[in-house]
Amino acid sequence: MVRLPAPARRADPAGDRAARPVTGFPAWPSSADGLVELYPRNPAPTLRVNFIASADGAVTVDGLSGGLHGPGDKEIFDSLRMVCDALVVAAGTVRAENYDALRLTPAAREWRLAHGLPEFPLMVIVSGSLNLDPDQLVFSDAPIRPIVVTTTRADPSALTGVADVIVAGDDQVDCAAAVRELHARGATQLLSEGGPQLFGALLDADLVDELCLTVSPLLVGGGPGRISSGAVTDPRPMSLRHVLTLENMLFLRYTRQGT
Repeated sequence: MVRLPAPARRADPAGDRAARPVTGFPAWPSSADGLVELYPRNPAPTLRVNFIASADGAVTVDGLSGGLHGPGDKEIFDSLRMVCDALVVAAGTVRAENYDALRLTPAAREWRLAHGLPEFPLMVIVSGSLNLDPDQLVFSDAPIRPIVVTTTRADPSALTGVADVIVAGDDQVDCAAAVRELHARGATQLLSEGGPQLFGALLDADLVDELCLTVSPLLVGGGPGRISSGAVTDPRPMSLRHVLTLENMLFLRYTRQGT
């Protein structure tokens, strides 16, 4: 078990505070610390979702998100990973995007250690069927053993020695129970990169506190789905915390109203 430090009251290692004023249209940050100020660790437990979509709402190009990426996207992507306690991703996304081990850059690892965090965040994979390849780099090259969240109906024997398994739910993964277990391990700043079905499940369980949405300046046309899929849920009002732009790319950060 990896136990992470609890966030400080009213403040966090990145310096965010609940009463901090929000800048609606800040300039693109001149340093990595500037991105941390815009996408901080929060004093309270937070589940943040990071997604990219085209201007007409497509979540992929030719089946992958890579065709949507552009200037600034990777910097935010890397910063969000740097400040989180755990990265939560669905097995389908791990397979489709061929996830590597969650290692981070040397500078990001130094930042984490300097702010009282473990050198690496936890890698958490959500899989109801456990259709996973233990030889994939996300397992075989992992600096710390990943966590796999699954159901009572799945057989975890193929992952023995390469992952720690959390059982949450019977017919499908109980996202709320999984989040409670991660919190119990000290992982309170959670980041999810999808996919759409996991995002939909997190919305259905009312677990999403933030959405960081990148809008790519592309028109893709019909075919690709939305960033979330699954059961229809009640609309949730969100507050727009900031708008960033860089070379036609648009970056939005939404938080729950009242937070």
